[in-house]
Amino acid sequence: CQVIVHDVNELTEKLFPIVEAMQKHFSAGSGTYYSDSIFFLSVAMHRIMPKEITRIIQVDLDLKYKTNIRDLFDEFDSFPEGAVIGIAREMQPVYRHTFWQYRRENPHTKVGEPPPDGLPGFNSGVLLLNLEAMRQSKLYNQLLEPTMVQKLTEKYHFKGHLGDQDFFTMVGMEHPELFHVLDCTWNRQLCTWWRDHGYSDVFDQYFQCEGEVKIYHGNCNTPIPED
Repeated sequence: CQVIVHDVNELTEKLFPIVEAMQKHFSAGSGTYYSDSIFFLSVAMHRIMPKEITRIIQVDLDLKYKTNIRDLFDEFDSFPEGAVIGIAREMQPVYRHTFWQYRRENPHTKVGEPPPDGLPGFNSGVLLLNLEAMRQSKLYNQLLEPTMVQKLTEKYHFKGHLGDQDFFTMVGMEHPELFHVLDCTWNRQLCTWWRDHGYSDVFDQYFQCEGEVKIYHGNCNTPIPED
C-alpha cells in the first residue's frame, strides 16, 4: 500500500487559475478567496494529478462505510459512454430552492424536481473521478472555461455556495450524459435541514432511499446510526 501526501498550498496554487472563474458563483463568501479553491479540487483533479493516475475516489470525512470501498470501484465499469464522473443525487430539495427563478420561468422543467423523473442535483460527498475520461472529454474541458461557466450561470440564474457540488449540479442540468448516477445507497445523506425550512411538503420525495445502505453520509453534522 502506497500513501502519497499532497501539500494543500501547492494544490491550491495549481487549482486557483483553473477554478477562479467559478468561485464567484459557487463559493460561500462574497468575492473570490484564494483558499476557497480547494473546494473545487474534484472539478480539475484531472489537470493536477500525474497522468499515470487514471481513477480516483474522492470522499467527504463525515461518512460511515457499511461495505468494502473496493465494491465502489466496480462502479467505474458501469460508466456509460461519455460519462466522466460518478456521483449520487442530492437527497434534499436544496436545488429546488436554488433554481427557483429558472423554475418560475420554466414551469414544466425537470430542473430541481425530485427523482426518479426529476433532476434534483448532485451531492459531492462520494465522487468517482475517471481522470482519464475527464482528460479526454472535449465537452467537459470546455465547460471549465470561464465563458461557459458564465453562460450557464446566467441561463440558470445560479448562485450557490457548495463548491464543486454546485458546479456538477449545474452542468448536470445541461449535460446529464457526463455523469454516471450512483445509487442513493452509495451516499445515503442524513441531513434533514430543508424539511424544517419551507419544504416539508415535498421533502420525503427527495429523501427516500430504498435498499441496503452501503455508505452513510452524516452531512450537516447529523449523527450516523450505530450498528
